[in-house]
Amino acid sequence: MRSLSDTIRRLTLMHPQAVQIQHEGQVSRLRDFEWQGANPGTLKAKAYLPIGLEGNRPLVVVLHGCTQTAAGYDRGSGWSTLADQAQFALLFPEQQRSNNPNLCFNWFQPGDTRRGAGEAQSICEMIEAFAAQHSVDHRRIFITGLSAGGAMTSAMLAAYPDVFAGGAIIAGLAAGIAQTVPQAFDRMRGHNNPTSLELQTHIRNASNHSGPWPTVSVWHGSADQTVLLGNMDLIVEQWSALHKVARAPDLIETVDGHVHEIWRNEAGQNVIETYCISGMGHGTPLATKSAPSYGTSGPFMLEAGISSTLRIAQFWDICDAMQLSSQSEDSPQSGCASQAIQPTVFASVTAGNAMAFGHETSRTVAPTNQVKVQKVIEDALRNAGLLK
Repeated sequence: MRSLSDTIRRLTLMHPQAVQIQHEGQVSRLRDFEWQGANPGTLKAKAYLPIGLEGNRPLVVVLHGCTQTAAGYDRGSGWSTLADQAQFALLFPEQQRSNNPNLCFNWFQPGDTRRGAGEAQSICEMIEAFAAQHSVDHRRIFITGLSAGGAMTSAMLAAYPDVFAGGAIIAGLAAGIAQTVPQAFDRMRGHNNPTSLELQTHIRNASNHSGPWPTVSVWHGSADQTVLLGNMDLIVEQWSALHKVARAPDLIETVDGHVHEIWRNEAGQNVIETYCISGMGHGTPLATKSAPSYGTSGPFMLEAGISSTLRIAQFWDICDAMQLSSQSEDSPQSGCASQAIQPTVFASVTAGNAMAFGHETSRTVAPTNQVKVQKVIEDALRNAGLLK
């Protein structure tokens, strides 16, 4: 059994209370969204509709991370800016402190992630209400989130695969990987993971859906010390069997200096992709120093020279691909080595499941330029008495 001090130390890693990203009202144009429903997860919601938005348009559901608000995450990620340009609607479920003191979605609680229960049901209710009120194209509903929001995105894709055409998981974890707080922190550190078969079975049993399955985009920093990089591979393994794709990617390239891998189904469609962001810590990757620019850097919103917001929307085919002006290379050159290029043993994968991916090894963790960001976070936690 873990000591109290160890539990507190682990909690500070996932719930950095002393660091707030942005406060609602600074730049936000989001509006409260009210819906008639049971709302068993007692969540709030914000929404954004671009001016002149016509009917039958895509909807993107965005889940913030711990300590963040819907408005703050929108400002940091730039989703409403892109929505204006590409003309799609946005819905932001928002956590309340009465549910979680650190505003984390409760991705590790079975009662909040099952179909028809808790926070998962609340999110589904607000999507249904929003889609009915604003003539959303039900074939083009997508979901994305960061950290706890990324893990909750995994849970929503598993519980409601019939609702979503695709999802994007940023610094998150696989669906059903943990059922308790101690398990959650173990999984974040890559300890005692379920087998790939157990992860795949979880999705098959989470609903009566038999396909087609949502496409999945997975983003992770190679130097993330909060949710270790091996969790990205577990997400891929969870969805690869459902999409009936090979264990090795069909394409490996470098995009804006970062390794990008793509898996294609029998029809040649891109159904799974990963971006391993070289040297980046825990957060959402941004490209604020180049045009077009989306978002604002800050805690957990990290300048990486690549816009996850824009690239995710392009993967979903809801924005003009011509907006992507940066170059891709055929051969990865970044410090985030691919499984197929530079095999090494990744410390977060246990001996019992190191071979679960069909690869002999996993990715390396490159030196990071985000150490300064991590130090700022740790100093803030120490000042608040949350970290020794």
